[in-house]
Amino acid sequence: MTKCKCTNCDCNIIHKKDVESVKQKMLDDEILLLTADFYKALSDSTRIKIINALDEAELCVCDISALLNMTKSAVSHQLQNLKEMDLIKSRRQGKEVFYSLADEHVRQVFEISLEHVLEELNEKTSEN
Repeated sequence: MTKCKCTNCDCNIIHKKDVESVKQKMLDDEILLLTADFYKALSDSTRIKIINALDEAELCVCDISALLNMTKSAVSHQLQNLKEMDLIKSRRQGKEVFYSLADEHVRQVFEISLEHVLEELNEKTSEN
């Protein structure tokens, strides 16, 4: 029997059945790494602002630059990062390139995250 060294746990019991059951269901390390990379892509405030904007409408670099008060070069760099992570897609119309969210999953992750943050914010505000 191995002693648990968790800071919030005084037990000395490892629930082997539970551990084995979960171990068999755990995802492959590569999949978990890719999932972590997905969240890393969203962890930058500029990129999340771009996701927020693209959640509302398809936009070109100039539109996003104006919205975020940033240079086109800086926005293009962030768009490239988002595109490499398959979070956004682009569509060419003549000389313009328009960007949108890659798919409904990206929209859902953003909106669920936003819902969670707003819920927590409302709870903290109502406590004060």
